[in-house]
Amino acid sequence: MKFGFFMMPLHHPSENPTLAFERDLDFIEYVDHLGFDECFIGEHHSAGWETIPAPDIFIAMAAARAKRITLGTGVINLPYHHPFHVAERMAFLDHLLRGRLVMGVGPGVLATDLMLFGLAVDQVRPMSNESLEIIIKLLESDGPVTYEGEYWQIRDMELQIKSYQQPRLPIAMASSGSMNSLQQAGRHGLPIWSLVNSPIAGSVPLSQQWDVVEEAARSAGRQVSRDDWRLVHYVHVAESKEQAMRDISDGILESVSYNFGNGSQGQFQDYPGQPFSEVTAEQVVRNRQWIVGSPDEVSRQLQDLFTESGGAGGFLITINEWAPVDRMYRSLEMFARYVMPSLQKSNAGVLRAWEKTQRWNEEGVIAGYRQGMRGSDSATAGSRS
Repeated sequence: MKFGFFMMPLHHPSENPTLAFERDLDFIEYVDHLGFDECFIGEHHSAGWETIPAPDIFIAMAAARAKRITLGTGVINLPYHHPFHVAERMAFLDHLLRGRLVMGVGPGVLATDLMLFGLAVDQVRPMSNESLEIIIKLLESDGPVTYEGEYWQIRDMELQIKSYQQPRLPIAMASSGSMNSLQQAGRHGLPIWSLVNSPIAGSVPLSQQWDVVEEAARSAGRQVSRDDWRLVHYVHVAESKEQAMRDISDGILESVSYNFGNGSQGQFQDYPGQPFSEVTAEQVVRNRQWIVGSPDEVSRQLQDLFTESGGAGGFLITINEWAPVDRMYRSLEMFARYVMPSLQKSNAGVLRAWEKTQRWNEEGVIAGYRQGMRGSDSATAGSRS
């Protein structure tokens, strides 16, 4: 089981963006040190809070500082770019990272970005689907590619540099639970990242998503593996649930103010039209089912998620700056030290050894052994005298 991050990132528009970008780079270096497996960086162009416009450039910088962790786009919004440019830039970046790269893709869901590019909501999914087909053909084909679609057309185009990873670099599909994204992932045999408790109306329930992916894969003659499925959700860990809420309450409300400002407040309200002044952090955590608490509480809730899904290969924490950096880093440290081993069972042998030691102590086995050792020492000393 792998653990990592889905990082938009999210920064208050009042702060210095240069320092925010540096803090994002520091973050990746820190989680690499903690032993997390993956970090995927978002692409946004408007609205003021999500401010990395070119995740591939950011990844190139991060890879020079974090030497082990797998990095990727989370996601490239395919309708905003010509598919040849996407394929070429990501294949090139894969060489610079020596195969530590995953290309996460999606249609783009930030309304202000769609408005910026003049795209209608009903265009972006078919545009993304066509672009994905072209990108896969460019990465996998040995010769020139021609494609005539409704939105994208290329003629005799070929990548002179294919990806470092063969037969091509991994491509993953981010999903808010839409039928389209799940079916596209299955049709192309792609890893999928599922947002838990999606705010999108009509989303396929988490418990049914893998069935959709698997059926689409079967219909296309593809194979998919649950090991490549990631669940994506919000988490904060502290010494107790009460401490965790103290850490993040102010930051949650600041973050939610962004959603009220961009028109996506419905997912946080107790009733339609509820004003932001009435919203509480506790209400938000409850309505969105965010995972907040002690290591034991977080481990149990995550295990419940994996059970609900029927099994997945990993979990991505959605990163928000809810807490001061020291408390945020403390949460990540506790997750790495206690939550990850609990779910990966990497400390199972150590726990069994400690349980056995305590049982032997309660049963007097250790005391009896020590008494036998003392008796043996006395007899040895007597024979020598």
